[in-house]
Amino acid sequence: MAKRIGRFLQIFFGCHARPDRSFYFRGRQFPICARCTGELVGMLTGILVAICYGCPNFWIVCLMMIPLVVDGFTQRLTAYESNNMRRLWTGILFGIAFIFMFVYFHRFCIYAAAAILKLFYDPQNVERVMERFL
Repeated sequence: MAKRIGRFLQIFFGCHARPDRSFYFRGRQFPICARCTGELVGMLTGILVAICYGCPNFWIVCLMMIPLVVDGFTQRLTAYESNNMRRLWTGILFGIAFIFMFVYFHRFCIYAAAAILKLFYDPQNVERVMERFL
């Protein structure tokens, strides 16, 4: 069962699961690397934060994604080698921001659908129905 979950996580995150970039617990390697572990922890945390406190400003969410992008691309394009703690923390920030982006995408879809429906139906009824989804 644990191997199936580990394989699912590797596929879900597109993770390389390299031993030198993974954490170990009691001598066993995590099924996903440090960065993907951070993203998973961040996504779970982001769900709780979004439910309890809502989402921060869109631009703050974008700024939260930058550290992972910079660290990942710098490591990919240069001789720079990040460490697992940096990978974990940038992954956590990115994972939280990723959940917030889903919330913003959901809101965008509702507004876009409402704009289209207003062309064919009574705008006041559309507004009333739209409020249920926000």
